[in-house]
Amino acid sequence: MIWLRKILFPLALLYWCVTFLRNWLYDKGVLKSHSFDIPVIIVGNLSVGGTGKTPQIEYLIRLLSEDYQVAVLSRGYKRKTKGFLLADETATAASIGDEPFQLHTKFSRVQVAVDAQRKNGIQQLLQVAKRPDVILLDDAFQHRKVKAGLSILLTAYDDLFCKDFILPYGNLRESALGKKRADMIIVTKCPSNLSDLAQQEIIKQLQVTQPVYFSTIHYDDHIVSAENTCSILEIQQESKVLVAGIAKPKLFFDYIKKEQDECLTFPDHHHFSITDCEKIIASAQGKKIVTTEKDFVRLKGLLPPSQLYYLPIRTMFLNGTNFDTTIKNYVGKSTRNG
Repeated sequence: MIWLRKILFPLALLYWCVTFLRNWLYDKGVLKSHSFDIPVIIVGNLSVGGTGKTPQIEYLIRLLSEDYQVAVLSRGYKRKTKGFLLADETATAASIGDEPFQLHTKFSRVQVAVDAQRKNGIQQLLQVAKRPDVILLDDAFQHRKVKAGLSILLTAYDDLFCKDFILPYGNLRESALGKKRADMIIVTKCPSNLSDLAQQEIIKQLQVTQPVYFSTIHYDDHIVSAENTCSILEIQQESKVLVAGIAKPKLFFDYIKKEQDECLTFPDHHHFSITDCEKIIASAQGKKIVTTEKDFVRLKGLLPPSQLYYLPIRTMFLNGTNFDTTIKNYVGKSTRNG
């Protein structure tokens, strides 16, 4: 694979020129960005995935939803529908995408909508009966037709954008120069014991002037099914099958796996087929099947509910007090983005 990426290096240079020109046209106002009279927060990244956008969106929902009507707008990656769709009781992972469906089932008070055209999606949300007070744009850092009031850029601890290169030679959607558009940067998936000295070294590597925060993934002490819960200590003593269809499953596997366990890996956002499910059931042989929360919403109804469990996760900040204050101040004081 490394040799193939080297062959594709000329294409990466071409892609760099195209994305640079597009961003320059937006920066100069030749291509127009649209602002809205409502707080809009973007959560995105420069890489193709695996930075923890959904846990970060969930963090913002928990932070804001007690005081504000929150809406989440996503493109609904790999959904089987088109155009704007506001999630209701008929929504499924297939109709709105796995991550939006996860948010919809988890946060009943939050409006979840999908639209590949974020500008149109926001316009539609502003016309619904329960008008949102704040809109969170999931994975929209490169969607420059909308000018958000606050842009949050994520980069993973083990895959910093400053150490990567643009597609297809590397994994960046645009050059690292895009970091300048962010209002703040979060280094995600950090070790929980990351020292202040190590944090400062990362900030130097990123070469940014914006505030930089550090977060970690906190795993629950229980796994959850549609019918039951089970403690991690108990499940770790059992032989089981672990299933993951996410961009970077290593942390999940490392946390819960024991030597006797079998790990089944699928592509990110994978639509599980009947054949896939038969393979999983055959591998499990009646044992528990433990998956990620994102995969659970796609596998629910396809695998025996008595066997299928997921491991809940949350984002936790190592230095997040100022982050919470900044977000709340922006939403509380903002009357127009621009």
